[in-house]
Parts: sequence; structure tokens; C-alpha cells
Amino acid sequence: MKLIRFGAFGKEKPGVHIDGVNYDVSAFIPNYNEVFFEADGLTTLSKLIELNKTALPVVPEGTRLGSPVARPSKIVCIGLNYARHAKETNAPIPKEPIIFMKSTTSLVGPDDTIIIPKNSVKTDWEVELAFVIGKKASYVEVDNAMDYVAGYALHNDVSEREFQLERGGTWDKGKGCDTFAPIGPWLVTKDEITDPHNLRLWLKLNGKIMQDGNTDDLIFNVPYLVSYISQFMTLLPGDIISTGTPAGVGLGFTPNIYLNEGDVVELGIDGLGTSKQNVIAYKP
Repeated sequence: MKLIRFGAFGKEKPGVHIDGVNYDVSAFIPNYNEVFFEADGLTTLSKLIELNKTALPVVPEGTRLGSPVARPSKIVCIGLNYARHAKETNAPIPKEPIIFMKSTTSLVGPDDTIIIPKNSVKTDWEVELAFVIGKKASYVEVDNAMDYVAGYALHNDVSEREFQLERGGTWDKGKGCDTFAPIGPWLVTKDEITDPHNLRLWLKLNGKIMQDGNTDDLIFNVPYLVSYISQFMTLLPGDIISTGTPAGVGLGFTPNIYLNEGDVVELGIDGLGTSKQNVIAYKP
């Protein structure tokens, strides 16, 4: 299944994407949130679609899509998790996953505008494979870690490099600004993705390919990350984990390339759809 949420920001309704068409399931499902996933909502939703597919209302074309998951308890991200990306930033290959958090208030829809923060001069892009936790996870073993994954989504881990790297060494400062987590268009359930570790992911800036990688370059794979992160914090249903970005970020170029007002960012991952964000500068 491909789950969507649609409508005005903060008022999104749940839906599904089937054969190129978006359908409204809000008559049956309140939202795609912690309660939904905790109650095995994906199984319930699948049965409801099977019984009601021909009667589901169609979402009008052009309707805004929000994040396919409602604001979760946390967005956990992994830094320097692609070997070639670590190399381009002159960083050593991590011996353990680097964990940082994105503010949940940074979460927006796949085609929403990216706002360059006030006083920013180094706003950057990062196409990433994200996955969503399907049930409470604590001290999970690698062998059964995939049982805790509900599905996958496309994520642009927008980053302000000066805030991240030059303002006291706390990565979170450059990761959690408003609009810095466009996710979607869909949450694709894991049964539709044969191998999450062999997916092409790419990003264009103003029509030019900047990132063109594959998840086969991941240093730490999805089950390892579920297990590892769950040793340090309890993951709740609906939590979003973002697995890192391949080579080709603005920080990796000489000279560096950063986002400016008027830029257009497009990105995609095999099987997970595409997204497009226009860039504007912060205005009070």
C-alpha cells in the first residue's frame, strides 16, 4: 500500500494512492499516527480498502499532500552513513552510527516550500531513505528488526551547515529548522519494496543532477539501525528514521554550493515517488 495524507497544513486527512489515483479513507481511519500503527492499522486499512475500494472518494487532483505520517514522537537521523558521502566530506568511516534528531516541527509535505532560515548562508540538501516504525521497539535484536518496520518514504534532510558545524558542535541546530523535513509523497509499506538496500536515490538542483546514488552504499543497513537505535531509546509506532544521504551534497563541492531563494529542488527514490520543493528566504 501507499499511504498519503492530504489537505491544508495541520488539517491533513488520511488517504491511499492506488494505480495513480489518490483516495480518501478518512471515513474509516482518523489519522496515520502512533495510535494507528500501534493498533496494527496497516492490516485494518488493507482489509478496508479491499472491501470498499470502488466506493472510496477520489481526492481532487492538485490537492496538497502533507507528510504521509502525522507528526511523530521523534525523527531520528543517521549521519555519514554512505561511504562515498563520508569521503566527500573528509570524514572517517564511522565505527558506529552517528545519531542526531530533527525537530518534529520541521516536518512538511513533499512539495511544500523550503524556507531558508533567518541568518542562514549555508542551507544544503540531502536526499534520504526514511523508514517508519510500526510497533514499539526497545532493545531489538538485528535478526527480527524488520518486524518493527512499517514502510519507507522519501525524505529531504535539509541542513544548515553553519548552524550544524560551526555553532558549538551540536548537529541538531542545523537540522530542525522549519520546513527542513519534507517527506513523501507516500509511505510505501515494506511488502512493496523487495530490497531497501538496492534503491537508486537522486536529487536535482535547478534541473541539474547533484546526487545520484544507491542504498547499496549504506554503511549501516535498516535492520542494524533499528536494533542499534533501540539500545539507546524506545522507538514508538510512527517514529521516522532517516538513514543518511549519498555523495553530492552542497558541502561536498569545491567551492561549496548552497541553496538560494528561487532555487528548485527535485528528488526521488525507486518505488517511493518523487518530490519537488521551491526555495524561498525567511521573511518575518
